[in-house]
Amino acid sequence: MIGLNSVFNLVDMALPIVMNILYAIVVLVVGLLVIKWISNRVTAVVDKKKVDPTLKPYIKSAVSIGLKALLIVALITILGIPTTSFVALFGAAGLTIGLAFQGTLTNFAGGILLLATKPFKVGDYIEAAGYSGSVEATQILYTDLVTFDNKVVRIPNGSLSNESIVNYSEKETRRVDMKFSASYTEDSAKVIRILSEIVAAHPLVLAEPAPFVRMVEHANSAVIYAVRTWVKNADYWTVNFDVVEQVKKRFDEENIEIPFPQMDIHMDQLLPKQ
Repeated sequence: MIGLNSVFNLVDMALPIVMNILYAIVVLVVGLLVIKWISNRVTAVVDKKKVDPTLKPYIKSAVSIGLKALLIVALITILGIPTTSFVALFGAAGLTIGLAFQGTLTNFAGGILLLATKPFKVGDYIEAAGYSGSVEATQILYTDLVTFDNKVVRIPNGSLSNESIVNYSEKETRRVDMKFSASYTEDSAKVIRILSEIVAAHPLVLAEPAPFVRMVEHANSAVIYAVRTWVKNADYWTVNFDVVEQVKKRFDEENIEIPFPQMDIHMDQLLPKQ
């Protein structure tokens, strides 16, 4: 039979362990509640502040993950588990995971780089990695673009961070470049005047910088005229379509010929000598 001394010794040995476990449970419960409260507060502050919508999910996730990591370290310390063993274990696990998910980690690092450099923001219209569209969201691993025909293109952040990015929305204004052709028989001064009147009359064309209308090329079948106007970014396509339609209408009214590609062939018949 086990003596009372042995029982007391077992109780003395087990009591600190039980107390540590109970203490750890209390810390876990309280810690999770505190983390939830802090996360909610951070979310409320981020939503109220003028923070880039792209940064919001990263800030919320970083705060939550960081606090939970600290809570885990605190629980390990309370339970008296040697942290050096966990550091070695996490290091080996991290190396294995890193090799297995190298592409995923590259996309994650690319997402952080995009957030740090901010080449675009949510809502911007960009061209990158062979695609064009409006930025809908920058996720942890991918950036979502919505094309004109409402398709969602999901581009890996690793690729996007190493690509050249054309941001059409970063500047407030944008230049509309158009070219129109007229026959060689038409009066060039008249063509330039009509084109200038069309762009000057459009309410969305900016007066400064002044529109540019000039002859730019002698093509095979026509004389080419360039029209360059500055507009607000949101008005780009409206002005582009309107001017194209107005030019066709005015050219028809003014009897200005818009030639189509053609080729003149001259044949000389060799007559036999008499």
